[in-house]
Amino acid sequence: MSAFKHDFEPTSLREYDIRGIVGKTLHPEDAYALGRVFASMIRRNGGHVVTVGYDGRLSSPSLEEALVRGAVDSGVTVRRVGRGPTPMLYYAAVTGQSDGAIMVTGSHNPPDHNGFKMMMKGKPFFGEQIREVGRLAAQGDVVPKAEGRVETIDPSEAYIARLLEDYDGERPLKVVWDNGNSAAGEVLTRLIKKLPGEHTILYPEIDGTFPNHHPDPTVEGNLQDLIKEVRARKADVGIAFDGDADRVGVVDGKGEILWGDQILVLLARDVLKKHPGATIIADVKASQVLFDEVGKAGGKPLMWRTGHSLIKSKMAETSSPLAGEMSGHIFFADKWYGFDDALYGAIRVLGIVARLSGTLAEMREGLPQMVNTPELRFPCDDLRKFDVIKEVASRLEKEGADVSSVDGVRVNTDDGWWLLRASNTQAVLVGRIEARTHEGLARLKAAFTAQLEASGLQAPDFDAAATGH
Repeated sequence: MSAFKHDFEPTSLREYDIRGIVGKTLHPEDAYALGRVFASMIRRNGGHVVTVGYDGRLSSPSLEEALVRGAVDSGVTVRRVGRGPTPMLYYAAVTGQSDGAIMVTGSHNPPDHNGFKMMMKGKPFFGEQIREVGRLAAQGDVVPKAEGRVETIDPSEAYIARLLEDYDGERPLKVVWDNGNSAAGEVLTRLIKKLPGEHTILYPEIDGTFPNHHPDPTVEGNLQDLIKEVRARKADVGIAFDGDADRVGVVDGKGEILWGDQILVLLARDVLKKHPGATIIADVKASQVLFDEVGKAGGKPLMWRTGHSLIKSKMAETSSPLAGEMSGHIFFADKWYGFDDALYGAIRVLGIVARLSGTLAEMREGLPQMVNTPELRFPCDDLRKFDVIKEVASRLEKEGADVSSVDGVRVNTDDGWWLLRASNTQAVLVGRIEARTHEGLARLKAAFTAQLEASGLQAPDFDAAATGH
């Protein structure tokens, strides 16, 4: 037993990752403790190699250094891949038969935030496993201090070559990329030189202060520069990334946004040609149009819980070749490794666009047009939020409503549907409403509001609660 003991700030131990505000709820000491505990878990599972990478945030190098020290002190071999996108770390870990992997990244959060995404034996590390990290650290329950070693590797050349392997376009495209100063900048700059067509990158420099706009492609305001450039250049398509490039945004040649579920329709139609009858998974926030279109294309649509780790696990369970979330996480097991990768998703989107008989805009316009709200977020105490969902579910059951309870409550009516779920990562309730008509949307909003008020919550200001699509 070691003299090591550490208490993490409880709010930093999230469902899918460890996250906090640097200097307030997240410190280099936390990074060291994570390295020490995670590597101990790896050792106790018979492993000995941990791959580590970091994003472009200003705090990431010092957190990565402390993390590596902690892992080395637990006696593992640490492979450092340096700065780059999260999916490049995943690629290095999976192809290099790493026993575990940790990415230092704040993803799409504000510049003063940072955190850690983890993988163990090629699978997501989340939920109970993250809570176990907290328990083991508090108890000082780690392997005896030992001297591990450090290797420095550069997987970027192999990663870029592997991305290009699956490009299958039949005509050159004009593409605008908005890197948004994300960690993908260096890899993306090299990648486009090897792709056919004409490519322009906005904000290719990796800059953790994000001086141009916030790197979150689900928020319409963050895509305005990309939209403007796509229209000015008369490009075929625009692609945007989040801060660590595991989420993708897409804009068509008219400068209109394809949201996560619409991107998934495009990809699903293509994947189902090779995998007829396959299960295609989307999270509970996705449009009914997606589930209907997957069925029309010969697939089995599966609605699942929001959260990239939960989706990845369900993919493995159902042998699904493709899954996605409204947040822009796209997961390919068809030809790829099952993890979310915005660069790979972009390559597959470009391949399809370069094989379409028409344009991407025509494909989007051909989908049934629904009237919907963006994602709605309402503050709600962490202890109260799950009880609210139970109360709403109980009332709906008594009313005999048509409800899916996969993740919160998704209520289907003749007008469309509404969703209310508790966020796994924040003290908020999340909602979304979709209807066939504006009148139907008004009725669904009224039903949604009535349920919140029945649980003692204030009637929502839909405009103030809206984020993204």
